[in-house]
Parts: sequence; C-alpha cells; structure tokens
Amino acid sequence: MEAEADLAAMGRLIGDPNRAQMLTILLGGTPQSGSALAAAAGISRSLASAHLKKLTAGGLVRAERSGRQQLYSIAGPPVADALETLLHLAPSSPIRSLRGSTRMRNLRWARMCYDHLAGVVGVAVTEALATRDVIGSQDGAWVLGSGGTAVFGDLGVDVASLPRRTRPLLRPCMDWTERRYHLAGGLGAALTGELLRKGWVRRQEGSRIVAVTAAGYTGLESWLGLDFGRLRAAAAA
Repeated sequence: MEAEADLAAMGRLIGDPNRAQMLTILLGGTPQSGSALAAAAGISRSLASAHLKKLTAGGLVRAERSGRQQLYSIAGPPVADALETLLHLAPSSPIRSLRGSTRMRNLRWARMCYDHLAGVVGVAVTEALATRDVIGSQDGAWVLGSGGTAVFGDLGVDVASLPRRTRPLLRPCMDWTERRYHLAGGLGAALTGELLRKGWVRRQEGSRIVAVTAAGYTGLESWLGLDFGRLRAAAAA
C-alpha cells in the first residue's frame, strides 16, 4: 500500500508567521543571510536560526556557505511555484499605515517571482510579447513564436543557449496580484536576468520588490512599445 503524502507537515512548516515571512522574502530569488532574514522578520538571530533549520530540514529552503556566511534560498522552482500558488489562496493582510500602502503599491507594480519578473510590469511585458507573436500557445502549452529568437536576441538573450532539461523553456505563471499570466521558465529567468544586468530593473534589498529604472522605462518602451503612463493609470483605477 502506497503511503499518503503528509500535507499537514507542510502546513505546520509554513504555518508559523515568522517562517512564512522568511519564505516570502526568499521568493525574491536573492540568497539571504540568517541575520538579514531575522531583521526582515523582526525576530532575534537565534530564533531565526531555529526556524531556518526547520525550513531546511523540511526541504523548503537550501543553505549554502559563502565565505564566512551561510546563505539561504528557496530550495528550487517547484517550491517557489507551490508557495506562489498558496499566495493566490491566502487572504490579504490588512494595511494599517501609509508605509504599508506604499509597499503594497510597489510590490504590485514590479517584483520578483523567484527568478522571473512579476507584477504589473511583468504581465505587461508578457502580454506585449504575446501580441507580437514572440510567444504563443500550442496544444495548451506556451511556445516560442517564429520570430522569438530574434526578438529576445535584440535584448541580449541567447535562446539557443538556454538549458531545457531541468525546466521548461517557457511556461505561464499566474500572477499573484494581477490574476493574469507572466512569463516563467528558463526564458522568463533569462529575460529577467538580462533586465537586471542592463540596469533596467533593480532589486530592493530584503524584499521581492524591484524598481524599474529610468533606463528601464526607456528600454522597455523601445523594445516592446510599452506605454507606462497607460499602465500606471490602469493600475491606479
């Protein structure tokens, strides 16, 4: 008789508010030290260490040595996907301050979803790619359009060099705030990596939020014809 999966164990692991907070921070895709996670969660370093041991033992978090530091990250794309799915089901936290309202607005505008771009900007980039037939759908799966390699090449992404054995080249990821799809998979990660390399988007330390720079607004408008004035108006409506 095949044993059933212990879903309750995962629930207990994620169910602690401090652990949930640290997992959400790590969904930004940047490895974090225990001290940074403790500060972000507002708890002591010793308590954070105990939580991180449980998350690591439970297979949700990976710990790697970097010099004298131990850095923590989400254990892999399947874990990130599962956590992102749970965010869709979770109720919204109440916003009780102007700072919280500003943070939520920035989080919705542009953020990391593990290693790919999400939020209003991530969805807009994806939909612009689809409108230009750079990406499309075939038999229920996302595929690269006929001109996709050239369009991504214009940005600096070499599609042919991307690994395809460990993860799909491209796939849809339902956006937590927008309830529409943004681009994930190896191509979504490569696109976001190139945007970061060019300085078109910039990570916010200890957060999933990314800022689109002045160069990014200009570059994305030139590359895909995005109208950010219209996007901001729509997001504020």
